[in-house]
Amino acid sequence: MGILFTKFFDAFGAVKERKILMIGLDAAGKSTILYRWRLAETVTTIPTVGFNVETVQYGKISFTIWDVGGQDKLRRLWKHYFSGTDAIIYVVDSNDRDRIDLAREELHKAIFDDELRSAAILVFANKQDLPGAMSAAEVTENLGLSKLKERHWYVQSCRATTGDGLYEGLEWLQRTVDRKAVREM
Repeated sequence: MGILFTKFFDAFGAVKERKILMIGLDAAGKSTILYRWRLAETVTTIPTVGFNVETVQYGKISFTIWDVGGQDKLRRLWKHYFSGTDAIIYVVDSNDRDRIDLAREELHKAIFDDELRSAAILVFANKQDLPGAMSAAEVTENLGLSKLKERHWYVQSCRATTGDGLYEGLEWLQRTVDRKAVREM
């Protein structure tokens, strides 16, 4: 009975903690998004060698966000961050048409790992302000997301430098991990 009460209280009362893994190819805007949330301003970032980790509170959820570098050598290490992940934020440079196939390959490698099979997937189609940027629909198609029938996923257009679209994505993430927690009770 005590365990049931604790789960009920966690689902409807106290602030819940969730582990979020933010990944994507290098220069997609992951760190810019993370620090836009954390500091509410645009911060000049340098390529992440390793990871950044920050806690962002949104509603009743405290997201611990692991921003892992996206360079080729670092992508091989992503799997070491998968354990205990509730959701993935995958950031795509919508203007980088030359690497969208590579972005799809890396996303699929990650989401089909056993550790991430139940993780929700939020894709940020970043850099929407640049000429020639792919729309959210184009990013969805190029990443093959419509084929993922039994996964919770969402693509949000955004512009990390101004914050446009970032909170809409976070809102979706909050609702999705909340529903997931209630179903697991």
